[in-house]
Amino acid sequence: MTLVYIFNIADRYVISTLIEPIKADLKLSDTAMGFLTGTALALFYTGIGIPLGLIADRVNRRNLIALSIAVWSVMTAACGTARTFTQLLLARIGVGIGEGGGTPGSQSIIADLFPFKQRALAASLFALGAAAGSMLGSIAGGAISDMFGWRWAFVALGIPGSAIALLLRLTVEEPRRGSFDRVNDSADKPSLLETLQFIRRQRALMHALAGSTLVVFWGWGLLWWTPAFLTRSYGMSTGSAGGVVGAISGIAGALGILSGSIFIQAASKRDPRWQPWVVAVATCVGTVASVTAYASYSRSTTLLMLWLFVPAAYLNIGPQFALTQSLVLPRMRALSCAVLLFLTNIANLALAPQLVGIASDFINDHWAVGRESLRYALLGITVTGFWAAYHWWAAGRYLSEGLRRAGTIL
Repeated sequence: MTLVYIFNIADRYVISTLIEPIKADLKLSDTAMGFLTGTALALFYTGIGIPLGLIADRVNRRNLIALSIAVWSVMTAACGTARTFTQLLLARIGVGIGEGGGTPGSQSIIADLFPFKQRALAASLFALGAAAGSMLGSIAGGAISDMFGWRWAFVALGIPGSAIALLLRLTVEEPRRGSFDRVNDSADKPSLLETLQFIRRQRALMHALAGSTLVVFWGWGLLWWTPAFLTRSYGMSTGSAGGVVGAISGIAGALGILSGSIFIQAASKRDPRWQPWVVAVATCVGTVASVTAYASYSRSTTLLMLWLFVPAAYLNIGPQFALTQSLVLPRMRALSCAVLLFLTNIANLALAPQLVGIASDFINDHWAVGRESLRYALLGITVTGFWAAYHWWAAGRYLSEGLRRAGTIL
């Protein structure tokens, strides 16, 4: 499952490292690149995710995931053959459609393999795929682009997908649903409306969903444009900027996920509310670091602050998956994960990259600050991290009653 997630993230985010060469080759604006980078993927990734999550709660999840990775890998390779904006747009849409079937089923399977007290750590080990995938997409994408051109970066990352799909199909077993819950698996299959109504009544889950949405708008929204920011503001090459962001994402991101999950597991043995509260504290610290990183004109200060900001942006991934699975009934898990991904990826893919691109063009057109327009656009979204931290704190207040309603065994 983690290997699948690595390539899910790598194939999705490699384009962020390739913004500058694609923009120059296809003669596009920041607004157009923002649309290609996030919005085009998000509209279909999030749109297809809800029905695929509903399907995953009814069919063999392993087989659905295997089919999904095969589709998105082929479409990632197809991005490398694009000669126009429209062709690249269609290929990115294909990537989004394929990726919509990956994570909901994966999280549902993991929730059926681990009880609540181990679920956050298990989900965090899965979430290491985000750090590793970002590193793979940034470092490999940047290096291949410098040596062979940006097109080959897409092709190289798309090729392994078929082998991974086959490996998944042959080695992973489908677990029984609800193995560690008071509410056992049954023939009842809640509808979309029933699932949404159940989620709406879970105040802890509503706050966790809001916190997750805002965290990715803040954290991942900044990371989308960070390679381009380093290239424009500090004169780094595509490969160098991708390598720096990839190393920080892979190393600091993994450390944030692992250290956070270990601390959360230890603290939540005494009080489960520490699962969301740890995320709230880390997000506040990371927000201060992000403001400093994009406000500073010192390259060394910016890089140092990125090493502090990135772990906080990654730390929430495991807890958000674990809580989304623990605060709903077993037969609602894949769909509830799809709802989480719908909200977070609208913020992450559709809104943040596009708004940054539009803001950068607007600032440059009206204040003629040149290449520094991107810096000011990124600064505009840094403070949303404090808003995210509030919702994670509020999720802890209502967590106990939510776990009881979902029948989760502590």
